[in-house]
Amino acid sequence: MATEEKFIEAIKKLKAEDTKKIKFDQTVDLIINLKEFDVRRQAFSLFIQVPNKIKDKRIAGFLEKDSNLIDTIKKETFPKYKDKKEVRKLIKSYDYFVANAKLMPAVATSFGRALGPANKMPNPQVGILINEEDKLVQETINKINSTVKIKVKEPSIKVSIGKQSMDNENIMHNALTVYKKVLETLPRKVDNIRNVKIKFTMSKPVKVEL
Repeated sequence: MATEEKFIEAIKKLKAEDTKKIKFDQTVDLIINLKEFDVRRQAFSLFIQVPNKIKDKRIAGFLEKDSNLIDTIKKETFPKYKDKKEVRKLIKSYDYFVANAKLMPAVATSFGRALGPANKMPNPQVGILINEEDKLVQETINKINSTVKIKVKEPSIKVSIGKQSMDNENIMHNALTVYKKVLETLPRKVDNIRNVKIKFTMSKPVKVEL
């Protein structure tokens, strides 16, 4: 059976479980458990663009002028975030941060110690803007909303790849995109994978019989 069909089979099994008591649109998580993988030596980070948007993420920008598209943090307000309570509140309020490239040195100085450990520093792959034109900001928002971020720090990768309400095919394509990217990044490829599972927020994991 093809890999696509294996994922579809697992998704159907997951959706067949009784979830009527759950009153919200659950997140679908992909779990890739690793083996013979030394997280201290072989850890890696990935930004993977999936074909189907998962959700609208909360995004803020370190910009020179106010944006109509995202919440804006301008340079003159940076000193406010020397207060640890303020910076903690900022980190909790947003999923992603983007920045005008010109401001990145100041962003690194003012926010690096807080955003770095939270894995939320603006990243060149999805979060550095060469200008603040609405068109570029909107393109960046669209890209972020279809990007999943993986930082491997333990021998189990867990990443959100969809919502329960999404079509099975769309969930499958997102899961498959992430699986293939992780697979090609692992040093020993399939030999580093113990098993693959999917689950809802409130459900038990279902194994993908790859």
